[in-house]
Amino acid sequence: MWREQLSQEAQARFAGARVEVIRRIGEVAHRVGASFAVVAGDVFESNLLDPAVVRRSLDAMAEAEVPIYLLPGNHDPLQPGGIFNSPLFRARCPANVHLLFDSEPRRPVPELELIGVPWLSKRPVGDPVGELCQRLQPTAGRRVVVAHGAVDLGSPDPGNPNLIRVSLVEKAIQQGCLDYLALGDRHSTTAIGSSGAIWYSGTPEATRFTEVDPGNVLVVELGDAGPQVTPHRVGTWAFVSQDFTISGREDLERVSKWLEDQPAKERTLLRLAVQGTVSVQVAADFEARLEEARSLYAGVRLAGSGSGLAVLPDDSELLDLGLSGFAEAAADELRTRAGGGDKVAADALALLFRLVRDQA
Repeated sequence: MWREQLSQEAQARFAGARVEVIRRIGEVAHRVGASFAVVAGDVFESNLLDPAVVRRSLDAMAEAEVPIYLLPGNHDPLQPGGIFNSPLFRARCPANVHLLFDSEPRRPVPELELIGVPWLSKRPVGDPVGELCQRLQPTAGRRVVVAHGAVDLGSPDPGNPNLIRVSLVEKAIQQGCLDYLALGDRHSTTAIGSSGAIWYSGTPEATRFTEVDPGNVLVVELGDAGPQVTPHRVGTWAFVSQDFTISGREDLERVSKWLEDQPAKERTLLRLAVQGTVSVQVAADFEARLEEARSLYAGVRLAGSGSGLAVLPDDSELLDLGLSGFAEAAADELRTRAGGGDKVAADALALLFRLVRDQA
C-alpha cells in the first residue's frame, strides 16, 4: 500500500512493516494455541503488485505454525489475471496456506466447519453472505463463515442490495447454524450487531487517519456460551490527527511539547489542524517547529490548504529585522495585505521573517 504523504525512505519502512506484521500474527496464533488463522479478504492491496511483495508475504506466512486460510476480497478478487490465479502464487504458496476459493466447507479441525464467501469479481451482485446463512442448517459442531464487505447496519445506504444483511446472519446464529462471522473490509476493529459473534478485525497495521482502533488481530474462542473475542495488538504504525489553537508563545510551546512527547515518531504520520491569530515571529517559529517535526516523523501534513494561522504583524517586529530599500518596501506591502486577511501574504511575511532571522 502506497501513501503519498510518505517519503521514499518512509514508504519502504511502511511496506516492510506490512510484511512483518504477518509474522507477529503468526506469533500470536502460536502463543494462544490457535487452531488456525483466517484473513477475511484484501490479503493484497491489489491484483497488480510487485512479485517481490507477493513472495515476501508468502514467506512470512510460511513461518506461522498454524494453518492460514485466505479469502479473496474486493482488492484482490479471484478472477483471471489476479494474484491468486497467478503461477507465482501457485508455485510459492506454502503448505500451511489455503485459499478459500469457493464456499465449500473446510475442516481445519474435525469438530469445526469453515466456509468462505470469496469475491469473484470487483463488483458482485446481491448478498451472498445472507443467501448462505439462509441455506445453512443447524450443526452439532462449530461453524465459522469468513466474508468480506460492508454491512447494512449503520450504512448510509441500507437499501443497497449488495450489503451484508446483519439480520440474516444473526438469525442463523440464533438458530444454531453459525457460531461466528469473521468479516473483512472495514479498517477499524468493530463488533457488529448484538450477538457478539460478528466482527471486523480491522487492518493489522494502520493505513489512514479515519480508522478507529486499527492494528489488531482478533483471537476468537468458540464455546457453548458464544464466542469470546479478544483483540491483540500487532500494529506498530499510527496515523494521528490533532487540533491546535495558537494565539501566542505559550500555545506554541504547548504544541512543541506535544510533538516532542509522541512515541515512535518514525512510524507515525501526523495530520495537524491549526487555527488562531499570531504575530509574525510566532508564525515563523511554528513553521520552524513543523520543519523539525518533518525530519523526525514518518510524515506530517496540515489539514486543509495550510496552517490556518492568521498573522497580524506589528511595526516592532519588522523594525527588529533591520530591513531597508526594496526588502523594506516588500515587507510593508506584505504587512498591509496580511492585515487585510491575505493568507498568502501572511505566509510570505512569516517566511521573510524566518529567512532574515536565520541569516542574522
